Amino acid sequence: MITTKRRQPPAAAGVFAPEAIEVHPRHLQIGGDWIASFAVTGYPREVHPGWLQPLLTYPGRLDVSLHIEPIDPRIAADRLRKQLGKLESGRRHTAAHGGLHDPEVEAATEDAYDLSDRLARGEGRLFRLGLYLTVHASSEQELVEEISALRALTASLLMDAKPTTYRSLQGWITALPMGLDPIQMTRTFDTAALSAAFPFTSPDLPPPDVTSAATAAGVLYGYNLGSPGLVHWDRFACANYNSVLLGHSGSGKSYLVKLEALRSLYRDVEIAIIDPEDEYARLAAAVGGTYFPLGVEGIHLNPLDLPIHTRPDGRRSAPADALTRRSLFLHTLLSVLFGQTLTADERAVLDQAVTTTYQHAGITHDARTWTRPAPLLSDLRTVLADLGDDTARGLASRLQPFTDGAFRGLFDGPTTAPPEGHLLVFSLRNLPDELKPAGTLLTLDTVWRQVTNPATRRPRLCVVDEAWLLMQQPAGAEFLWRMAKSARKHWTGLTVATQDVGDVLGTDLGKAIISNAATQLLLRQAPQAIDDIVRTFALSEGERQFLLSAGTGQGLLSTGTQRVALQAIASDTEHQLITTDPAELASLSSEYTNETDEFADIDSPHDLLLDE
Repeated sequence: MITTKRRQPPAAAGVFAPEAIEVHPRHLQIGGDWIASFAVTGYPREVHPGWLQPLLTYPGRLDVSLHIEPIDPRIAADRLRKQLGKLESGRRHTAAHGGLHDPEVEAATEDAYDLSDRLARGEGRLFRLGLYLTVHASSEQELVEEISALRALTASLLMDAKPTTYRSLQGWITALPMGLDPIQMTRTFDTAALSAAFPFTSPDLPPPDVTSAATAAGVLYGYNLGSPGLVHWDRFACANYNSVLLGHSGSGKSYLVKLEALRSLYRDVEIAIIDPEDEYARLAAAVGGTYFPLGVEGIHLNPLDLPIHTRPDGRRSAPADALTRRSLFLHTLLSVLFGQTLTADERAVLDQAVTTTYQHAGITHDARTWTRPAPLLSDLRTVLADLGDDTARGLASRLQPFTDGAFRGLFDGPTTAPPEGHLLVFSLRNLPDELKPAGTLLTLDTVWRQVTNPATRRPRLCVVDEAWLLMQQPAGAEFLWRMAKSARKHWTGLTVATQDVGDVLGTDLGKAIISNAATQLLLRQAPQAIDDIVRTFALSEGERQFLLSAGTGQGLLSTGTQRVALQAIASDTEHQLITTDPAELASLSSEYTNETDEFADIDSPHDLLLDE
């Protein structure tokens, strides 16, 4: 036994260091702490992402240290070539002398050939990995029990853990946050195996499809409340990319939506957000996004615009049934504007009026005419008034407030500018309450035109914050449902966030939207809505109580039958961009907090578009 004592001078009395370290052949005693270290020398042949997570959920105190060192590609290729030569010569020698094939040698040879092919194609690199485990106990007898439990756990993971005999001090040093590895018992890992060893995953969630191209590109939502792991989830590796987020007011719903959007931008995901309360302006300004404030004078969205796409060769095109689809969309828009579904007679008259309106603008079913300037909603009202039919005049009179009256600002002109960019924020705060459902519908239609453009295929997210604004109208709910059904075909995920759970769960269309969301996030719920939540998501009594008492940012991430309780976390910089706490906003710089003054000195309404 070696006992090392360190006498500290009075000036260094506050320095963090143990008074004494007793070094034994297989363990250390540091004060009242008994420590034993192990080096992992044997690994399973095949692993899945997060396979080291059980080590982090070990019930005792266990330090897990990974020491990673990249290998020069030339050295790696040379060593791999020599290893293949040894394996292949052994196989041929056995075959030449009539011996039986060794299954382990055969498996090792196949793995070596596969690794060689991937390295030659540049699909990965080689690394030296040292995995060390250090267990702590308060007594010698407890240390023996902890060592026995740890070795049983490593054996269940098909790992061979060897004690650092006569190197117990060096084994303890490998677990300290100094980046030192005096043991140097390493194993060669390729990129795929090393990424699978990332330990901070949630054991409660199924691993993503390892064959997916988006496997290693998930988003960090927060940390697991039931284990030391992190909740890292990839929506684009699921059966569909949709997400639904339900939470009571003040539960951190918008905070989590903004956090996911910000971190998705790191992955080069294009995002469009419908912002009813102007909460995303600072975020858009910080990341160079496009801010589109509906309801401000001079900002228009023309519902009669045809979905014209610009192809890579510069030519413009549209779907073969673009005119018919636009007519159907106008049926939906007028139903939302009027707050009720159109009758059969009204639909027939509207069809005729829409066709006539486009003809007056020189647009027919001939696709060559579709690039001409589209008519306005006021033109449609004029045609309805001129038809002379009572039903047409009734529709025209109901359209009058939106074309010539108090609500004409949104429709009184051609679309201001086609919104483009990696982050689009459509603010609805300046719209009257009567126009917010229609504004939500128009922005969704605008986003859908970009999503369905075959010339710009890329991963996208469409966020509908406070979706209850649109779900109140049956026509709007049906449009949202159709979008949820079709978004996956266009590499797009729809995020539906709302605090009014009844508007979503109270209708068949709302339940259909939830069933078409592979990712479901439930934050704190009001007692009045918890019973509907429990029935819809088949929650246990413990999960029910958790949602009733969850703190801000706490919730359940559900993916089918798998659920995990999480706490959303953000860095200081992210928090400053996404917080909506009035007290915190008051302490931030006026450049980011006073959103009204930020746009007060703009001369032209077109300058309100904050592009890159």
